[in-house]
Amino acid sequence: MKIALIGYGAMGRLIERLALEKGHEVAAIIDDSDANSFAGEVAAKIVGCDAAIVFTVAMAVPRNVEACMKARVPMVLGTTGWQEQRTKIEDLVAEHKGALVFGANFSIGVNLFYKIVDHASELFAKFAEYEAFIAEQHHSRKLDAPSGTALKIKEIADKHLPTGDVAATRAGNIPGTHTIGFDGPADQITLTHTARSREGFALGSIMAAEWLAGKQGFYEFTDVMDEMLKN
Repeated sequence: MKIALIGYGAMGRLIERLALEKGHEVAAIIDDSDANSFAGEVAAKIVGCDAAIVFTVAMAVPRNVEACMKARVPMVLGTTGWQEQRTKIEDLVAEHKGALVFGANFSIGVNLFYKIVDHASELFAKFAEYEAFIAEQHHSRKLDAPSGTALKIKEIADKHLPTGDVAATRAGNIPGTHTIGFDGPADQITLTHTARSREGFALGSIMAAEWLAGKQGFYEFTDVMDEMLKN
């Protein structure tokens, strides 16, 4: 595949390395020097690519989606913090008959963790003496708190029982740790996903780009995982 990278920070560079190792070509890179470019200018730089993988700031999401749709390039959106604009983004994809996969977290392990959380929350909801809580930890450079992943965990668990506020910690160089706990009068059960590096996120985003080839529509990474689990 010919991949465009929009955002060339630590994640962008890691995706580039792993994409090349998998035999793909990085055909375009949009970095911070292009931050003030209009959608049309970005579109001109990525036209002809098979997919764009985007890890930038939330405020750049509308421009980047518009650019990918104008260039007719399927888009993998790894940026978080844009959900308030979801209707606008979804309409833009539909208008151009484009394709987009988004995810709070592209780690395969985290997406399997979501399914464990769903099942565990359903079980504990049957016993009123247990209360649920969620906590997450990330490096001090991460701007959004709680993380998109923690909010997704909360969304899943809240279908079965209330989880309250998410406790968020920002310190050091923590790649990402997410915990859901179920506390009762006699015991406590915790489930934790601990990321050891960003490599899992990068590999998942490349897998999503491969999956998106030839598709139209607005998808979540959980859709990608669901299809793979059926095979």
